[in-house]
Amino acid sequence: MALPSIRRPGDTMLTPRAFEPLYEQMEQLVNAAFSGITTEMPWAPATDVSETDDAYVVEAELPGLKKDEIDVSLHDRELAITGEVKERERRGLRHRKQRRSGRFECRVYLPGDIDADRIDASLSDGVLTVTVPKAKTEKDRHIEIKG
Repeated sequence: MALPSIRRPGDTMLTPRAFEPLYEQMEQLVNAAFSGITTEMPWAPATDVSETDDAYVVEAELPGLKKDEIDVSLHDRELAITGEVKERERRGLRHRKQRRSGRFECRVYLPGDIDADRIDASLSDGVLTVTVPKAKTEKDRHIEIKG
C-alpha cells in the first residue's frame, strides 16, 4: 500500500534538471584540480563485437573521424583500433564539454582461428566496421585407418 504524499507550502519538487548547475560546477572544479596532469590515458570508443558462422564483426563508434585518422592492426588474434580525436577550437566561453577528445584505443581478443589475409574494414556514418573472417576448416572428413 502506497503512503500518501504530503506537500507543505514552500516545498519544491526536485527534478534531474535542477541538478545540472551543480554537476557543471563540480565538473569545472575537477577540471581545474586536475588540469596540470599531462599523462592522459586513452579512452575506449563504444564497441560491439559479434560473431557469425564465418566471421567476427567489430563495430566501433568514431563520429567525425576520417579513415586516415584511425589505425586498425592485428597481432596474433588481438585486434587493435587506435587513433586520436583532436580538440576542436573553442568558440567563446565553454559552458559544457561532453564530447571526447585525445587518444583512443580499443583492443578485442578474437576467440577462434582467423584468416588474417581477408580482414575488411569500412567507415560509414561514424561507425567503423571490421570484419575478420574465420579460418576455413574442413568440417566433414573421412579419415583413413592405416596398419
